[in-house]
Amino acid sequence: MYIRSAACISPQKTLHQDDLLTNPVEYNDTRLKAIEPDYSAYLDPKLTRRMSHVIKMGVGTAMECLRNGEITMPGAVITGTAYGCLEDTVTFLTRMIDMNEEMLPPTAFIQSTHNTVAAQIALMLKCHSYNNTFVHKGISFESALLDGIMLLNEGEADNVLVGGTDEMTDASYTILKRLGLYKRFPGSNLSLFKTNSTGTIGGEGAAFVLLSDKASAVNLAELTGMQNFYKPKGIDDIEARIVAFLKTHNLGMANVDLVITGKNGDLKNDAGYDQLANTIFNNCAIANYKHLCGEYPTSSAFAFWMAANIVKNGKVPASVLEAGAENIRPKTILIYNHYLNLYHSLMLVSTC
Repeated sequence: MYIRSAACISPQKTLHQDDLLTNPVEYNDTRLKAIEPDYSAYLDPKLTRRMSHVIKMGVGTAMECLRNGEITMPGAVITGTAYGCLEDTVTFLTRMIDMNEEMLPPTAFIQSTHNTVAAQIALMLKCHSYNNTFVHKGISFESALLDGIMLLNEGEADNVLVGGTDEMTDASYTILKRLGLYKRFPGSNLSLFKTNSTGTIGGEGAAFVLLSDKASAVNLAELTGMQNFYKPKGIDDIEARIVAFLKTHNLGMANVDLVITGKNGDLKNDAGYDQLANTIFNNCAIANYKHLCGEYPTSSAFAFWMAANIVKNGKVPASVLEAGAENIRPKTILIYNHYLNLYHSLMLVSTC
């Protein structure tokens, strides 16, 4: 499968920045908020007043992705999200209590469902083709990507629009911080991996790619393969799965030029990545990305967008490379991410 185009809204200036992550935005907080564009370039201002934060992010990113791919009508729209439209959900539930369940305005309820972003994209494009949303926690984006691959393999669609979206609200941030997911004290996100403490930093964002089964000179990269797995038995099991995954594509670790990992600055979360860095990843250049976008269930969509652009540009931004890694021109990139050490995913991106 080929990645025809990609677009991303994140806590970094990723939507229209030509220099890929060369000047990262620094935050001194335990929460990163998306840098939003002027949505009037994509949406009717009258519509945006009724849209929540995540809907605007998702629709704006999708429209930019289609524009980059010079496609006006996709053959399918598939999204992945773990949290859905949290802002609208909280608004509806709060009004329910405040108004004693009487005379409730329906808009927040209508827009609180997880498939609102995919539906809104289809409504704006007048796209009556396949439309689906996956809510599979830490592998929601990967599930959407797999569905898109199957549609293309079966000849059911072409130019499939696939995206991952998640937002962070004040309510969700407070709850997850109480559960110990985030760090107790603020610090620079650019120094995230130097902090020897538990917890990570929260994030949010939307990333979309346009998948095609047709080779073209304008394609960004090729999606060579992907695989998900749940609750591995230990680090040996993870190593075996990675080796087997590469073997199915007639590759070994020696053929991988760059490994993008899901390190997030949490001691427990990063232990597995550090072990792999000393074993099967020992001779590979390693890059990380969650210090730029924060941790959230569909952050792998950010990594996928980043990998496609790295392959196309032939350059790895210094802001993501681990110390000591050479500035290379990678032709094959392996993305390995896990969420809460439960949901693991592997994605292989290479030059066309």
